[in-house]
Amino acid sequence: MSVPLRVDASWVADRRDDDAVTVVDVRDRWEYEGLGHLPGAVHIPFDEYRDAESSDPGTLPGADAFGRLLGEAGIGPDDTIVAYDDTHGVFAARLVLTALAYGHEHVALLDGDFSAWRRAYETSDEPPTVESVDYEIDSLAPDAPIVGREAVEDAIAGGETTLIDTRNQDEYDEQHLPGAIRLDWMELVDEETRGVKDAAAIETLLADRGISTDRDQPIILYCNTSRRLSHTFVVLRSLGFADVAVYEGSMTEWRQADGVTETAE
Repeated sequence: MSVPLRVDASWVADRRDDDAVTVVDVRDRWEYEGLGHLPGAVHIPFDEYRDAESSDPGTLPGADAFGRLLGEAGIGPDDTIVAYDDTHGVFAARLVLTALAYGHEHVALLDGDFSAWRRAYETSDEPPTVESVDYEIDSLAPDAPIVGREAVEDAIAGGETTLIDTRNQDEYDEQHLPGAIRLDWMELVDEETRGVKDAAAIETLLADRGISTDRDQPIILYCNTSRRLSHTFVVLRSLGFADVAVYEGSMTEWRQADGVTETAE
């Protein structure tokens, strides 16, 4: 099944009986159990697909661990994942990016969140019956949109890649990578609908910041938290930006590394 990177509530509602579509709730357990969830949604809390101690970049959990996590939730390699949270999608976006990094092809972010869903659709207090499956993942996908420090240094030196800092204004003002343009993930969110703003509004915002709207322009996003850059990644990729990658690391780590590249103030 071909699936866009962002889907709206009606898309999910129309596929409630499709066994190949698994809706994943990434909120805390007390929210999933106590506040209700989308009917049929399985539960994979945010912290379970993050691991700063794994050998994979940033806080990726490791291939074996992620495959086991999906398999225990009854998700196989060919299934479609639709992830949601109740925070405008910022935590769920991390699941989307993680799945793509490990080669899971059919994955989407619910455009909106739990609060937006229940304005128009019913919720459930009953967890679904889940039958675990075997899902073996050996490594990151060859085209995983994750880059390391060297790629960022090359981007700074070359000047042909747009560096986007997804942190807040205070963090950016304190220190940022040379040439980086700040774009707070919340600027992409429509607070009324709780989903992503329309494409025209986002293009205007990008242009105002001096970010090219050329869909082939290489972009590297960076942040010290995985969720913020993940949300911006999903938004840009869903709008057709083809060459978007992420670097997850703090400014403290950047400064302390050997051969450090100067940061800007």
